[in-house]
Order: sequence, then C-alpha cells, then structure tokens
Amino acid sequence: MISEIHPDVYDVTVTESNGGRYRVFLLDGETPTLVDAGFEDTVGTVVDAAAEIGVEPERLVVTHGDGDHVGGFSGLAEAFDVETWVPANCDADLGADPDHRYGDGDDVGRFEAVHVPGHTADSHALVDEEASLAVLGDAVFGADARGLPAGYFVLPTGFYSADLNEADASLERLVDYEFDVGLVFHGESVLEAASEKLDRFVAFDGRP
Repeated sequence: MISEIHPDVYDVTVTESNGGRYRVFLLDGETPTLVDAGFEDTVGTVVDAAAEIGVEPERLVVTHGDGDHVGGFSGLAEAFDVETWVPANCDADLGADPDHRYGDGDDVGRFEAVHVPGHTADSHALVDEEASLAVLGDAVFGADARGLPAGYFVLPTGFYSADLNEADASLERLVDYEFDVGLVFHGESVLEAASEKLDRFVAFDGRP
C-alpha cells in the first residue's frame, strides 16, 4: 500500500504481520530520500513502490538499527545506487558499508539529526524545520498503535525499548523544534501540529 500522506511524502507499506504494519518513507524533493529500509525480503516491494510513485531515491537514511529498519539496507543500496547514511553508533549487520555515519546535530541532506536514545542506543530523529517535517523513527509511535485515537503520540512499550525511562527523557531533545508533520513507523503519523502535540505529551507528568 502506498499513501501520499503529505505533499511529496509517501508512506510505503512493506509488509503486514501480527496485526502490525511495517513501512518506509519516500520523500520527494531536490534529492529524493528513502528513510529506513524495511526487511531483507521486502526490497522488491520498495523498488516496485518507487517505480509506481515515479520517484527514484538518491539517498537512503537509517534512523536506527532494528531489523525492520535496516534489513533491506544492502539490497536497496544496490538497487538504487543511493548515497547511504547510518548512525555512527549503529552496530547492526547492514550487509554493506554505509557511505556516511552521522550523529547528533549533523546535517543529513535536508535534515538535522537529533539523537533520541532509549528505544535503542542508536535511535535518531530527522528534523527539517524549513519543510515543517520530522521523521521520528521509533522514538514515538502513533497513539493508535496502542489502541488510542490516531493523531497523537505515545512511547513504545517497555517490551520494545532498551530503556523506557531514557526513551521518555530523550523526547525533551525534540521540544525546541517546530514541525507540523511527525512521521512514525508504527501507528499513524501525526499530520497536524505535531511538535505542539509532542510538547504536550512531554510536559504531561501524570499528576492531577
């Protein structure tokens, strides 16, 4: 399934399993960019989706090293002959060496990288304030992924987090940025007032 959820922002479902939907994002622009790589066996799905959309990626950026984000890395790098970017502290088996390693505060094409550890040690968000867009990796999920109304953010559960307390604290690093659209890989992305909603989520401490 392919959805243009925002102008030049394509949400590409690579597979569905156990009630969950796994995706990559293809962002059109001066340098078309694929964010994350899906699974090893979904490379063909991404290639076909790019052809259907009519946009061929020139850059591949990985947000963190979980298998559903890096499994297709080497296959997609070869299929599209893209420039590749991976977090400096990502130790996942990528199947190929990346062209670039990045860290907190680095420019990654149109984005500024923000290190948000907790879900994994190498988790990063990618923020483009000029386009009012952030790719939040798995730093947060869409609220509907946990049975709540869509259009808001929640933390991944502890089961999916290396350190849930750190994941919570890391969200503070995003509140100084402004973006309308917040893209997530699990649940539905937030397409309006995303940074304001994230700020309210971070500020809420659960006390009456």
